[in-house]
Amino acid sequence: MIAGKLLKLLKEWSLPGAMIVGALFYRYTSLLAPVIPYLIFVMLLLTFCRLSPKEVRLNRLHVWLLGIQLVGAVVVYLVLGLYDEVVAQSTMVCVLAPTATAAAVITGLLGGNIAFLTSYVIFCSVGVAVAAPLLFSFMGAQTEVPFLTSVARIATEVGPVLIIPLLTAWGLYFFLPAVHRKLTNWSLGSYYLWVVALTVVTGRTTLFLVSQKDPDYTTEVSIALGALVICIAQFWLGRFLGRRYNNDAVSAGQGLGQKNTILAIWMAQVYLHPLASIGPAAYIVWQNAINSFQLWRHRRQRKG
Repeated sequence: MIAGKLLKLLKEWSLPGAMIVGALFYRYTSLLAPVIPYLIFVMLLLTFCRLSPKEVRLNRLHVWLLGIQLVGAVVVYLVLGLYDEVVAQSTMVCVLAPTATAAAVITGLLGGNIAFLTSYVIFCSVGVAVAAPLLFSFMGAQTEVPFLTSVARIATEVGPVLIIPLLTAWGLYFFLPAVHRKLTNWSLGSYYLWVVALTVVTGRTTLFLVSQKDPDYTTEVSIALGALVICIAQFWLGRFLGRRYNNDAVSAGQGLGQKNTILAIWMAQVYLHPLASIGPAAYIVWQNAINSFQLWRHRRQRKG
């Protein structure tokens, strides 16, 4: 009984705790940055293992949501680029980032369609794997090389992180079903890996912030506020389209609004201006606040 309560309390506070630990011990946690792509790979692999290839269905709403992400990322970057390049990059990656692997959990708790959401995680991840190299190269992420070479270089780094886990999961499903079942049963594995990854990326972001010689916090505040506006807009727009096209506001809202912030921070730190990672870092706070409110309201409605 007591152990169960302690485990529940630990899980509830693990994400803010990971950010606190990462920030306080940034000199050490930031050193683990090279392991982030591998953690993302395993998290996605565990997520994709929970969905049978037979359950994957492309829905018209999937196309709408992915179109909003890819086109919206470009529009946000071009508009905000007129104001500030760093703010534009940071906000853009908050739109571009694929749906979080944990979104299926929140969707289930809110009574949404888990199969729809998990299918979108797959389509979204593939779409971002194709679009991200083009967008990052357009923004000059690899300025020392020609455009097409830059696209190819980024694609070989981003693509495997997003696509190979899917191919691996389905390969295990067809050829090594016993291994696939074991991975499917390890449901909490991706969550704890997320906690570790969050600790590391928070440490790396903190390291950059404290290393600035002449910090101008106007930019940081603008980035955090931009992430808040984008977060609210994506949750609202997703729910609006879900009600209109699929009669499922919850699944579409989580699909568009709940982001894989670990991947977003990693992409920003590797390919964009170092300050751009503050956007998805702030997005973690905003989306968790929205999810907490949604869960509270859902429980209240069920009791009522």
